[in-house]
Amino acid sequence: MILTLLSHLYRGAVFLRNLAYDKGLVKPCRPPVPVVSVGNLSVGGTGKTTLVLYLTELFKERRVCVLMRGYKRKSKGVKLVSYYGEPLVPVEEAGDEAYLIARLSKASVVVAESRCKGLELALRELKPELVLLDDGFQHRKTARDLDLVLLKKSDLKERLLPAGRLREPLSALKRADALVLSYQELEPFEIKTDKPVFKLLRRFSFLYDASFKKRPLELLRGKPVVAFAGLGDNEQFFKTLERLGIKPVKKLSFPDHHRYRGFSFEDGLYYLTTPKDLVKLSPHERLYALGFEVRLEPEEAFKKLLESLL
Repeated sequence: MILTLLSHLYRGAVFLRNLAYDKGLVKPCRPPVPVVSVGNLSVGGTGKTTLVLYLTELFKERRVCVLMRGYKRKSKGVKLVSYYGEPLVPVEEAGDEAYLIARLSKASVVVAESRCKGLELALRELKPELVLLDDGFQHRKTARDLDLVLLKKSDLKERLLPAGRLREPLSALKRADALVLSYQELEPFEIKTDKPVFKLLRRFSFLYDASFKKRPLELLRGKPVVAFAGLGDNEQFFKTLERLGIKPVKKLSFPDHHRYRGFSFEDGLYYLTTPKDLVKLSPHERLYALGFEVRLEPEEAFKKLLESLL
């Protein structure tokens, strides 16, 4: 009862905030380069980092800057995490998701609580041709040319915070330019809308070792594996292992952005986690992360949508 009442109050606050932007009472900062926002409706994992990495690969021949908040980082203010593929700060100062993008892409990464201040640094120091605004759907202070919103199947039946996990009601999707349905290889679903709809599929086909070198998935076949993760939705990771025929001897589930202080490795066991968790752990010869390739369908239509901006 109390959570339902609080959800109604939260809905009202969200409505008034969006109304202020819709009516022009709050003016967003508008950079002179194209901005693509990658966001979602719910708290927890929906694949935003996966889609951002896909976009950095798609535009790897251009000067791309990824602008992020840098959640759970130890630093404050505006921080240049990487310069076109070269990490400049440790993971603690960047945040795990920002550092992962810095390690796996040729884009520059900037973290800032104020995305507008982060944009100022990016435009001055990086001269980007394209800005990717991570987790930008609710962050309306920064103008964008394209709003991509990720949805997972469970979002369609969720309730608003704090009774549920939605940050905005489903009606907010009217602001989106296109929808991306995530986790399609695990939980395929459809949605009725007049918006362009794309499906994000992952193919788990290799491992990363502790140095982020690719290794064959077969390396862990028949080995005693401890599987662990600190994601917004750890169950997705464990379900994926089941589909791959990997049966861990132990599963460890940690909160999102867990820092793994004092994490130890037992002799004779192999450890399997996610790339986002791998960046926060000390190197170990029996530590691996599950890697995957990404594809969006229909791919050509998605590329045309993006290329029209540049």
